[in-house]
Amino acid sequence: MLNYLWAAMILIGIVVSVLTGNLEAVTPAALDSATEAVTVGITMLGIMAMWTGLMRVAENSGMIVAITKRMGPLLRFLFPDLAPGSRALTYISTNLIANVLGLGWAATPAGLKAMEELQKINPEEKTASKEMCMFMIVNMSSLQIVTISVLAYRAQYDSASPSEIIGPGLLATLISTIFAVAYTKFMERRVFKS
Repeated sequence: MLNYLWAAMILIGIVVSVLTGNLEAVTPAALDSATEAVTVGITMLGIMAMWTGLMRVAENSGMIVAITKRMGPLLRFLFPDLAPGSRALTYISTNLIANVLGLGWAATPAGLKAMEELQKINPEEKTASKEMCMFMIVNMSSLQIVTISVLAYRAQYDSASPSEIIGPGLLATLISTIFAVAYTKFMERRVFKS
């Protein structure tokens, strides 16, 4: 579907450039955009490799397990039916930590593993459990202290102060996460009556 959308946008751009008499500007703009895309891609690849590597070091050193234990009260509130030593909780905490640091690309593998583990203990194979729903909501609301990718883009484009978005970003994601969790807890009581 996305391929059709991009193809339509490119086609519309070419048609508009023909109708407005700017067809000669299409080729240089396409080449400039391709060059810029490669530059941004290489920059993001370096940042992604560094932070993903740091997450792997944290995981292998046992730091993720220690942080998971410290996050115990929060995880018990969000996922009260999961056993304290559950493998799903380790993956969930890894995902949450990566999201808090703004590392969506590093959060994705842990999120997929968390969903696999949650599915293993789900009594309804075709229906999401309340833990799965809560995890998806918390993951999508995505509380972020530092938005690494946005900081990298802002630095790439010579922003005078790339980090000035940290405060507003934290506030916006904190509010969205609080409302998302409150709504999910409300719906859990209505739908998943114990």
